[in-house]
Amino acid sequence: MVIALLLGGLVGAGALLSWRLLFPAPPPLQAAVDRLHRRNELANLPAHTDGDAMTDLVGRTVGVSLARFVRGLGLNIKGVELDLRLVGRILEQHLSQKIMLGLFGLSLPVIVSLILVAGGIEIPLTWPVLLSIVMGLLFFFAPDIGLRHEARERRDSFKHALGSFLDLVVISLAGGAGVESALRDAAAIGRGWDFVKIHEALESTSLTGETPWAALARLGEEIGIPELEELSSSLSLAGTEGARVRESLGVKASSLRDHALADAEAEAQATTEKMAVPTVMLFLGFLILVGYPAVSAVLSTL
Repeated sequence: MVIALLLGGLVGAGALLSWRLLFPAPPPLQAAVDRLHRRNELANLPAHTDGDAMTDLVGRTVGVSLARFVRGLGLNIKGVELDLRLVGRILEQHLSQKIMLGLFGLSLPVIVSLILVAGGIEIPLTWPVLLSIVMGLLFFFAPDIGLRHEARERRDSFKHALGSFLDLVVISLAGGAGVESALRDAAAIGRGWDFVKIHEALESTSLTGETPWAALARLGEEIGIPELEELSSSLSLAGTEGARVRESLGVKASSLRDHALADAEAEAQATTEKMAVPTVMLFLGFLILVGYPAVSAVLSTL
């Protein structure tokens, strides 16, 4: 009896862990509000401080070799590298995390099978093998799912910040500032990691000698934000041909807000549709509960 309870708890904990890895819970509202009011804490963290000590240790040994092997194969991992650069992690750390979780998924069914055999329960050998393969693949690709989810949230946050940045640039231009000084002043006002990224890209132009719009295009290419590249094209046109940059940036900021509003409405509608599924399942369960005695009575009389 005790062994059955332990096995049930172990299987339940593994299922819960798998669910949380594949579908992470959204942050609480208070945590999101605190993050909005937080000053430049996230931007001051170095890129390699996101993992724990064990992940860093494996990243120094196995992760480096894995990254070199993957790059040597010539695989197209540009999208993964863009997401990692955006969230502040390195490829070696990501690969080491995948290997560790994959090994955990492979060993979990084996451990459960050994406990069952020790308890006197005989099971076919094929079941642990199949479960090990499935769990290993599931846990191996779980970091990729989490990485894409986190990168998507950061890109959405960056697009929101970019709209505010353009509004500040328009205000500076209306006050008589030049294009370059307006960009730098607007980037220096914000304190979030989004503004810090823009500020660092603009400040690097004093060392590299490139134009501010070229630096913004390079930043957009590095972190996968096409809106920054579009902004760079507009600023480049204003810098070389004297276009009406203030009106152009105002239209761009309005367009970003409209896109953000449309995305928010689509996400809210999708969430509303998902809420209808549990209601339908409960209704079907109620119909089965009510109708089963009647159907059983009719079938028994036949």
